[in-house]
Amino acid sequence: MLQTILEACRVLPVVTAIDVDSTLALARALQRGGMRAIEITLRSDAALDSIRAVGDEVPGLRVAAGTVTSPAELDQALAAGATLVLSPGATPRLLRAAAESGVDFVPGVATASEIMRGVDHGFGIFKLFPAEAAGGMALLRSFAGPFPSIRFCPTGGLHQGNFRDYLALPNVICCGGSWMVGADLVHNGRWEEIEALARAAMADAPLT
Repeated sequence: MLQTILEACRVLPVVTAIDVDSTLALARALQRGGMRAIEITLRSDAALDSIRAVGDEVPGLRVAAGTVTSPAELDQALAAGATLVLSPGATPRLLRAAAESGVDFVPGVATASEIMRGVDHGFGIFKLFPAEAAGGMALLRSFAGPFPSIRFCPTGGLHQGNFRDYLALPNVICCGGSWMVGADLVHNGRWEEIEALARAAMADAPLT
């Protein structure tokens, strides 16, 4: 069940794959730090191969595909082995395709109308993106009134200094961020630092 998966994740590291080898090393470091999932965005040529490799070689770590923006990309992500899919938005075509596929899917929203469209397609958990730019915690609080049963995974602009405040909101089920997988850390193979940042994030993100 999607809710159970995201409650267990709490913090979802958002990764742009440089190449397969470094993404494997990154995934292992995140897992050693206690993280339960990795979101590999479809923003690079290495993304699909990295999703496949992490799924094959890092058992116990759930592999999500992020930045999925079309039914064709959804099909590619599923073929690569992604078991969770996230999108920065949600067109009617993508919502229908995701619903028909049966995959655990988190569509992106930033407005009440987008939430209502997602609910019409059977979805109840959404990615608030870009969270900080769209209105951040104030927006999430305002959504709680008209949408009391909806849960969110805010992503975009979250960092070490604010993610705990997001997770403290009753309608936030998990959050996404990249502060523990910064490009400089990955490029320079600073896996121990990444592991430490992951461990710190999970320590500050207790299960609800």
